[in-house]
This record gives sequence, C-alpha cells and structure tokens, in this order.
Amino acid sequence: MDKKQYIEAGKIVNTHGVKGEVKIQVWLDSPEFLKKFKTVYIDNKAVKLLSGRVHKGFLIAVLDGVEDVNSAMSLKNKTVYIDRKDAKLPKGAYFLQDIIGASVVTEDGSEIGVLKDILETPASQIYVVQGEVEHLVPAVDEFVLKVDAENAVVTVRLIEGM
Repeated sequence: MDKKQYIEAGKIVNTHGVKGEVKIQVWLDSPEFLKKFKTVYIDNKAVKLLSGRVHKGFLIAVLDGVEDVNSAMSLKNKTVYIDRKDAKLPKGAYFLQDIIGASVVTEDGSEIGVLKDILETPASQIYVVQGEVEHLVPAVDEFVLKVDAENAVVTVRLIEGM
C-alpha cells in the first residue's frame, strides 16, 4: 500500500480577529502536534506557519503572506496538509490514513475484510470493516489487537453481534 506524501492535517474553518489569523480544525492527534510544523501546504503550495496557539481545541495560526482578514477569509474551507517527511512520529505510531485499505484479520488469521473507514465517536474510534458483511469494530485494545501499518494488516477480536 503506497503512503501519500501529503497528509490531511485539518481545515481552515474561519478567520480569527482582524490581523489575518486563521482558525484551523485539526484532524491530527492534537492542535499542539500541528503547531510544531514550520511549513504547511494549502492548494499544493508551501506556506510558512509563522506561529500558532491552541484556543478551544482549534489552532489559531499566523500564515506567511496572510496579513489581513480579507486574505484570511479567502482561505476559509481550504484543507491544510503536512508533508509526511516533516512528521516525527513516536515509534509504533502511524497516521490513520495509512491503515485505510488495510486487510483486517481475526486473531486466528482469518481475513474478514478491508478497513474502509474510521468513524470518530465520543467513546472511541470505530473501524468500519467491509467484507462479506460489514463489521463495526471499536478501536480499543479489547478488540483491536495489533495494527501493522507497515504491512497494512489490522488484527482484531470479534464478539457475537459485531
């Protein structure tokens, strides 16, 4: 499975103030993770992230070349990307997009399908596995036993009704 070089990191949902700051809804683990990047990508163009601060779960960012509310408004609803090579993940960590399309097998090795989607819920993420039947698997240690992002294999434990 090929890994994309650019990873969706979030979406600019609004402006913040009148000096050109943008409010980014972050799709990564946290706004703190995104604010560590020096460069983000918008519309396939590199943009320097001059500064950022976390406010109510969003990243309020100052982007190079965005100096007033009008230029910030022109970025509203744009997706923000990061370059995979700039990301320093802890050992064993992976991006969720790297496991979409992975084979999903049970603990005895039986293939049950392909990971098609990951739903965000308040309690946990839910893995949507499409095979002969669709399985919804809570992404918790009790049910997701192993994630091998490098080889695109997710090992799960199913219970009746799953």
